[in-house]
Amino acid sequence: MSWTCPRCQQPVYFAEKVSSVGKNWHRFCLKCEHCHSILSPGGHAEHNGRPYCHKPCYGALFGPRGKFQPRRGQGPQDSPCG
Repeated sequence: MSWTCPRCQQPVYFAEKVSSVGKNWHRFCLKCEHCHSILSPGGHAEHNGRPYCHKPCYGALFGPRGKFQPRRGQGPQDSPCG
């Protein structure tokens, strides 16, 4: 039995598979979507079904004040002098 790797679209056989984010991957295809470093199964974050490093990628992209998070308005409650 084989599965299809979500990154390279090639068959993944039982002896070579790693499972993460509900999918079966080749070990070297399970990489961070942002920095492309190889990840270990269960040792990473996911966003929209895609794997990311916990640090720094996921936090920088999707954490508080991350690149893809909306910014709050600069009102008096947000002022450092406040």
